[in-house]
Amino acid sequence: MATGTNPRDLAVPDGEFPFTWQDFRQIAELVHSEAGIVLTEAKVNLVYSRLAKRLRTIGLRSFRDYCSLIQGTDGVDERQAMIAAMTTNVTRFFRESHHFDYLRNEVLPDLLENARRGGKVRIWSAGCSSGEEAYSIALTMLGLDPQVAQRDVLILASDIDPEMLKRGSRGIYPVSQLGDVPQELRRKWMKIAPGSGGSELEVGDEMHEMVRFRELNLLREWPMKGPFDIIFCRNVMIYFDDETQNTVWKRFAGLLRPGGTLCIGHSERIVLGNHPYDLVGQTIYRKHGAK
Repeated sequence: MATGTNPRDLAVPDGEFPFTWQDFRQIAELVHSEAGIVLTEAKVNLVYSRLAKRLRTIGLRSFRDYCSLIQGTDGVDERQAMIAAMTTNVTRFFRESHHFDYLRNEVLPDLLENARRGGKVRIWSAGCSSGEEAYSIALTMLGLDPQVAQRDVLILASDIDPEMLKRGSRGIYPVSQLGDVPQELRRKWMKIAPGSGGSELEVGDEMHEMVRFRELNLLREWPMKGPFDIIFCRNVMIYFDDETQNTVWKRFAGLLRPGGTLCIGHSERIVLGNHPYDLVGQTIYRKHGAK
């Protein structure tokens, strides 16, 4: 939330739409209360540029009118669009590849053996964006056990942005964005997307079967009860203040099995001692307790 600046000292963009300190303050406070995202005064130009597109789309003439809309009872959908505009959906297959190496070598063999014996495996990709992370987990599992989709294995992929979830549910990606997917995995578990002429690939039926996409705000109620064996939440906490981060880390621990694995983003960290985790690898944590 924006704090500590005298309104007269804030340089707001002088552009197509009138934009004042008060407009920025109202937007920052609403984004923080709805999604936990912190918008400091340094983000004023980003706020203007991203939301000016929204004003054009819905035909408003000023940010004052926009603030009236998002604060009113008719502004529910636009509040969602505003929050989506404030986040950066940068993702790709096998991003931060050491996480998948760790899963492949240290975590998944035991989980998949348990699944072969009739046990459950539950994994959560929190802040999944357009699905590449969740499908990378699925591909890693398929590489170890080609029959995994026939077992009691589920990857929950959640995000606050419904448009990203729609893309993930489709599971269609340009070939140009699949360079980090090993050729063998791509050949076996992906297929040419209909009508693409080979320029796009679709995830195969096995991955569609394993991954479930759901809309979820990490600051609100979580309907699932767990427990999860693995949680991925990468490059999401960078938007939150320290208090909100600590709250979410603790909530994750409540849903992880003892010995469960938590993977976070490269610029994020958990203050050990305040949370029931041990650091076991680069941005990889294990919840206290036996597996």
